[in-house]
Amino acid sequence: MAIIKQQDLIDSIEDALQYISYYHPLDFIQALEKAYNKEESTAAKDAIAQILINSRMSAQGKRPICQDTGIVTCFVKVGMAVQWDKTDMTVQQMVDEGTRRAYLNPDNPLRASIVKDPAGKRINTKDNTPAVVHIDMVPGADLEIMIAAKGGGSENKTKMAMLNPSDSIADWVVKTLPTMGAGWCPPGMLGIGIGGTAEKAGVLAKESLMDPVNIQDLIERGPQNAEEELRLEIFERVNKLGIGAQGLGGLTTVVDVKINSVPTHAASKPVVMIPNCAATRHVHFHLDGSGPATLTPPKLEEWPEITWEVGENVRRVNVDDLGKADISDWRTGETVLLSGTILTGRDAAHKRIKDMLAKGEKLPVDFTNKFIYYVGPVDAIGDEAVGPAGPTTATRMDKFTEMMLAETGLLGTIGKAERGAATCQTIKEHKSVYLMAVGGAAYLVSKAIKKAKVVAFEDMGMEAIYEFEVEDMPVTVAVDSTGESAHVTGPAIWKVKIQEAEEKVK
Repeated sequence: MAIIKQQDLIDSIEDALQYISYYHPLDFIQALEKAYNKEESTAAKDAIAQILINSRMSAQGKRPICQDTGIVTCFVKVGMAVQWDKTDMTVQQMVDEGTRRAYLNPDNPLRASIVKDPAGKRINTKDNTPAVVHIDMVPGADLEIMIAAKGGGSENKTKMAMLNPSDSIADWVVKTLPTMGAGWCPPGMLGIGIGGTAEKAGVLAKESLMDPVNIQDLIERGPQNAEEELRLEIFERVNKLGIGAQGLGGLTTVVDVKINSVPTHAASKPVVMIPNCAATRHVHFHLDGSGPATLTPPKLEEWPEITWEVGENVRRVNVDDLGKADISDWRTGETVLLSGTILTGRDAAHKRIKDMLAKGEKLPVDFTNKFIYYVGPVDAIGDEAVGPAGPTTATRMDKFTEMMLAETGLLGTIGKAERGAATCQTIKEHKSVYLMAVGGAAYLVSKAIKKAKVVAFEDMGMEAIYEFEVEDMPVTVAVDSTGESAHVTGPAIWKVKIQEAEEKVK
């Protein structure tokens, strides 16, 4: 019989969440390195390079890999023989207390992203609680913990279907994945849950993402059952889509495909697909009553030595001196280094701007000829101007883009992932541009931000409007003033290239 101390679980949860905020799982880094070495698309290779460099920097600086430090999901498997030293807290409360301490840690504060009253006022809980906790009773006398911090961009791309028993799961995945866009920050992993009922399939999919990256081992030894055959089929077919890193077109869209399944009703085939992004973060540990978990940091020399250099055709600009005429010759796929002042704003800020304009109220900041960066940064520590500050998914701001370009004098926007077709047309009509920063490279991006201050909506916390002074902030022209989108042309080109290469081999 094991007696587990409540404090040991609380301390272990706190340590684990701090640990995964800045350490990628090493198997994921190794998979990204293989993808980098294999990649032939310049845009995708550059994006993977930035992700790997950011990962090493985060491990060295012990600062978050991504500004979205996630919603905490914790799987707790409790041995039937386990007893607790106290009974005044539930497992949920213990996990929440560890989460609270981790996210409020002054040495590495993590961004609080959880809101209560989700169908109403959506008020930030300020400490990232509550966590999502799944508890199973299992044989044994210890606790097994699997904990992850899941970003909203990838979580929002979850897909679910109740397929017919005769339907192909692989066909559904290949058909569905392109509709998810690039907001889940590929290259990453796909977790697929099959069977049970709808809610069970979702839990199965999420839990599968806790498994190690081992698809290459499976390829080498060959499949031994139907699930492994399905993993390989989906892995091969998805990567042939040419979506590539950050959705810019390339050879690697996923580095692994995970599947969990349970029996289901004879008339049903529930399937849930959940992607993990380039900021994959999870860790496993056991507690047996001997004390809190010991998490051994990976060695920095285990990260690949990769550098990222801008090409010869890079465009350096001072954003304080730009007008529509200056951006008219920027073309999709170009690398631009931004210097000067930019403003920030996410969902809540855009909604408040909309309400103020509708009431005829004066806006608190002047957007004329400015760029707005879709970001909610982590709080700064020490001499940092700002904490990790990578982009959020631009598609969520599509419904505000016409308003911002038509009514505020905004020059352009910066975010991650694609813009919708209607928004690309809006960008064209207003002779604007949309620039893409790499999702999953938040700490790297923050180094280009030299000064930061809140200039409006301070009550919104991380959703406030900041003014950033940037120097050589790297971005890619994702939609130019003609409305051409790199997220449309890139994958289309690389899908054809992959097909042509296959035909040559045949």
